[in-house]
Amino acid sequence: MDTRPGSDHRGEATGGDEAADFRAALTSLHRLRLRPEIQLEEAPAPQRLAPYAIAMTAEVVVDDADLGSGRLVVLHDPAGQESWGGTFRVVAFIKATLETEMAADPLLAEVGWTWLIEALDAHGAGFTNISGTVTRVTSESFGGLSERPLEGQIEVRASWTPDSPDLAPHAHAWAEVLGQAAGLMPLPPGVAQLPLPRG
Repeated sequence: MDTRPGSDHRGEATGGDEAADFRAALTSLHRLRLRPEIQLEEAPAPQRLAPYAIAMTAEVVVDDADLGSGRLVVLHDPAGQESWGGTFRVVAFIKATLETEMAADPLLAEVGWTWLIEALDAHGAGFTNISGTVTRVTSESFGGLSERPLEGQIEVRASWTPDSPDLAPHAHAWAEVLGQAAGLMPLPPGVAQLPLPRG
């Protein structure tokens, strides 16, 4: 992901001191190191929500199987927005296919929200004004298809206000929840994550 100054991030071209925090945020995202199963790409940013914005998408791929996907959007308004309670807003989306046992768990929505809060805390991602939803979708088969196991998906949608332009902890937390939802095993302590390719 190319987050260097001069790359195509909406609002960056205006320059000036008001863009300093946004440039710092881009730099922090450029240093991301994610596990190899999570493939990250830059995506078109929203056009009307804030003067500055960047968006990323992620796919969880294991043995050529797509297990989950996500989107992370960072909005920045140097003047601040009252509903945010700050000058930045992080908007996260996660969608993943569930294993049968997890899909049947009636507490899945609460578990999904707990994953997010715990991941933010674990990565030291300070935040305020968090809100969101967790949706569980299940599908049961009948008749000639009754032997099929319960199928399910989870969707997490959330937004929060980070307490600094260092957004790497927030992106790591988002990626961690995406991996959990997609069924990836946690990385053992001391195992380094791989750096993302530049460009």
